[in-house]
Amino acid sequence: MRYQFIKENTQNFRVSVMCRVLKVTRPAYYQWRKRLSTQRRIEEEKFTELVRKHYQINNGLYGLLKLVREIRKEGFCVNKKRIYRLMKKQGLYSKTSRKFKVTTKQGKGARFSENLLDGKFQSTRANEIWTSDITYIRTKEGWLYLAVVLDIYSRRIIGWAIQPRVTSDIVLKALMMAITNRKPDKGIIFHSDRGSQYTSAIVRSRLNLYGFNQSMSGKGNCYDNAITETFFSLLKRELVYLTEFETREQARREIFEYIEIFYNRQRIHSSLDYLSPVEFEMKNRSEFNSRVA
Repeated sequence: MRYQFIKENTQNFRVSVMCRVLKVTRPAYYQWRKRLSTQRRIEEEKFTELVRKHYQINNGLYGLLKLVREIRKEGFCVNKKRIYRLMKKQGLYSKTSRKFKVTTKQGKGARFSENLLDGKFQSTRANEIWTSDITYIRTKEGWLYLAVVLDIYSRRIIGWAIQPRVTSDIVLKALMMAITNRKPDKGIIFHSDRGSQYTSAIVRSRLNLYGFNQSMSGKGNCYDNAITETFFSLLKRELVYLTEFETREQARREIFEYIEIFYNRQRIHSSLDYLSPVEFEMKNRSEFNSRVA
């Protein structure tokens, strides 16, 4: 009780001194304090709604840094500590991940292409280096296999195919989608692992027909196609591991939505200055055109 009495008297003394220095009345000071408290509460509610909105739009997949970037893109000045506090208060956390498993197997006696990249996944323009890989998707009706073709310039998935058997045909379908979408010139480096689907005669023949330079990972080096495996890791932890696919058709539909709607057009990447692949391509295309003009 004595401590509380001393504390209250000290606060009253400080308020009195401050009011005399600022030449304001005590009622005016307390009204200002009330307005300030109301303003802070309104701002807190506003940023809480922004955090919830971007968390829900991105299916709870974004963590602190990406949420901060998304909110700043709307024109709000906010720091990481504030967003972290609001996320913690609302119990919002990025969903956890699981490890990715490689499924392609090296064919016995197959002829392998030289590794033209040597682990250097860098490109200064679109349609310079494409990478490809295959992964598996489990459903209650059985397995599905997904092949993708990725342009490393923008990390965009430009071609993909999904089917219940992991044959060379799945690579051809993904490749032809990429060619149809991009209509590229000859000379693109097409990089993959040493899976039998990529060393097959039919895939090599199609790559030669369209003027690709085929490149393959070194034997037993899991990092030589890491950029594509990173995409599969995202797909697994942001969709596959969080969904129990009842049918193959459901899996096809949701994977389509993930790739074409969310990943390519909405999901921001730190390596792309926090833009989506499509936004990155459009931004750099417009900047290039303005420099030329």
